[in-house]
Amino acid sequence: MPSSPSRRARPADLLAKPFAHRGLHGLGVAENSRAAFRAAIQAGHGIELDVQATVDGEAIVFHDYDLSRLTGSQGYLAEMTAAALREISLKGENEGLPTLKEILDLIGGRAPLLIEVKSPGRRVAALSGAVRRALVGYEGPVAVMSFNPSVARWFAAHAPDILRGLVVTEEGRPKRNRLKRRLSLLWSQADFLAYDIRDLPSAFAAASGLPVATWTVRTEAQRTTATAHADQIIYEVPA
Repeated sequence: MPSSPSRRARPADLLAKPFAHRGLHGLGVAENSRAAFRAAIQAGHGIELDVQATVDGEAIVFHDYDLSRLTGSQGYLAEMTAAALREISLKGENEGLPTLKEILDLIGGRAPLLIEVKSPGRRVAALSGAVRRALVGYEGPVAVMSFNPSVARWFAAHAPDILRGLVVTEEGRPKRNRLKRRLSLLWSQADFLAYDIRDLPSAFAAASGLPVATWTVRTEAQRTTATAHADQIIYEVPA
């Protein structure tokens, strides 16, 4: 179903500010941490973060499937409960891994927010539903996005008022899987693209007609590319 004129205008409002990738982290501030999100808010920028589902269906803000790199603990997030994860801290932090609801309360609408839903398989309803429940009553510019086009499609069907994006990488091979990308976009019913900066300029992104945010911008050369070929950046500050 085509987006209404009002829906087509909303991504431009969401993408008005640059987004700090996993919060404004580095120099001792952990990614996807409360401190990183506070720093992004203080800088006047948007926030991009990742969510995964626990074994008991809670949406937790965390990037890796394996806990070891970011916490020093062993195990996989999807095999643990939310209560157990509250007892595990990010390296350099003294607070347990946060739920999405806790981070939404922390942000409180003070920054535009991109939520990357990390649900790689066919069963996207559990995590997507947890994200939707967390967003009930949230006031502030927000969108969900995912590499998995079924996530955006789930939100199109079950929460159509929430903006949705498709995350895309061409992996340096623009001609390979071109049909797959096209089908993914049609299936997703996305409002915008989140595109790998290494693939810009992209004929596919340009032909989509959708607003483009690009990740992960780390250098001045990439910023120049983004200015020419994207509507907004998702960036990290080099250490």
